[in-house]
Formats: sequence, structure tokens, C-alpha cells
Amino acid sequence: YLDRESFNDPEANIRGGNPVLFPICGQLEEGVYELDGATYTMRNHGVARNRAWEVVSTSEEGEASVTLRLQSGEGTREQFPFEFELLFTYALVDGALHIRQSYRNLSDTAMPFYAGFHPYFKSTSKALVYDTDATRYLDYNDNEVKPLRGAVDLGGLKESVALLDADKREIAFPGPGGTGRVHMSYSDVFKYVVLWQVNDKPFVCVEPWMALNAEFNRKDELFMLPAGETLKAQLSIGYTR
Repeated sequence: YLDRESFNDPEANIRGGNPVLFPICGQLEEGVYELDGATYTMRNHGVARNRAWEVVSTSEEGEASVTLRLQSGEGTREQFPFEFELLFTYALVDGALHIRQSYRNLSDTAMPFYAGFHPYFKSTSKALVYDTDATRYLDYNDNEVKPLRGAVDLGGLKESVALLDADKREIAFPGPGGTGRVHMSYSDVFKYVVLWQVNDKPFVCVEPWMALNAEFNRKDELFMLPAGETLKAQLSIGYTR
């Protein structure tokens, strides 16, 4: 799904596509966090989704793919005081999109982060049944943990909900107009799937996250990447009629 008007407005939040969430997913408490005695300000979902990535290479050998790179710079350090390199390969293989990710810490200390994705899927219904083994979800509209039974109705909700306890790193749900199935699979580091919508807009977002909202404030399950090391992960999105 893509809302062209908001996508073209640099002051608006992105409304469509599949934004990259790094080094945080979701929101911070009052938009700030503290690290090693210093306070930093960061917009929702971090620094990666609003910056231009460099094209590193393309390929047509066995797949149609492009590899993109984002590196730390002056614009990222004031919000996130670490040196990093992200290399993402987007590949079309057998009718599915595969996103192969490399998160590299170029700093001389361990780098905390929790990454994710924010894919928008066209849907006229906001009440979908998701194929998942999760049994509970956190409703950010009232901050209550609720049992997951049948359809999750996002209609009328301002805030998102987060599936909490899935063991399998996969999820499926109806495609546009209720036809076909969208299938997603992802690496073990993505512990949660967040569901979100906007009233009167024909989409739902189904988002794999490494941690939940405000994790930089809580620091309960921050992923710590050692200095000089790389984390590799994958996300695949497919569709069957």
C-alpha cells in the first residue's frame, strides 16, 4: 500500500511501502532516552527510514536484487552516538521478496539497538484473522494484555497492538479484498509482531520488531552488538492466491 500524497510530504510520517526501523522500533518516552549519562532525542522508529541509502550493487543472476547501504554520519550521531553500517539486499526470488540484512557495529564499544520493519498491506478490512501461534497481545490503546482469539479488530484504534508470545517466526493473513494469503517469515531476533492501522485508510501494517515501544527507556531486552561485529537477519514476504 502507498499513500502517494503523504509519501511525498517530507514533514509527514511515511504512509506506505516498507520503512526500515533502526535503531529503535516505535516510540520513546517523550521522544528522548538516556545512555551513559547523556540524553538524546529521536523521532519514532529511529534514523534509517528518513535517510537516503546508497546503491551498492544489483544482480540478475538467479534473482532480481539490489543491495543498499546506510552508514552513520553527522545527521545520525546527534541522535544515536554510534558508528554503524547497514547493508540490506532486497531480492525477488520465486515470487517472494527476501530482505537479507546486515547490521555492523563500527564503534569501539557495544552498540544497543532494536530494529524492525513497518510494511503496509492494502486491506479494506481491519478485522483480520492472523495465522500465528501467539496467544496474547498487548493493546497499546489501554495498555492491557489480552488473549488472542479469532480476528484482531484494529478498526477505530488509534494505537497499535503487539503480539507477545509467538514461538514460530512466521505469520499469514488475508490479501487485498480478502483474496489470497500474505505470508511473512523472519529471523529469531524479531520477537514481536506489531499490528497498526489508520482510520479511513485501506491498509493494515504487520510489523516484525526486535523489541517493544520505549525499550531504550526500559533497557530490559536491548540487543547489544559487540564492537566490530555484525548481526545478520532476514525477512521474507510472499503472496499466494
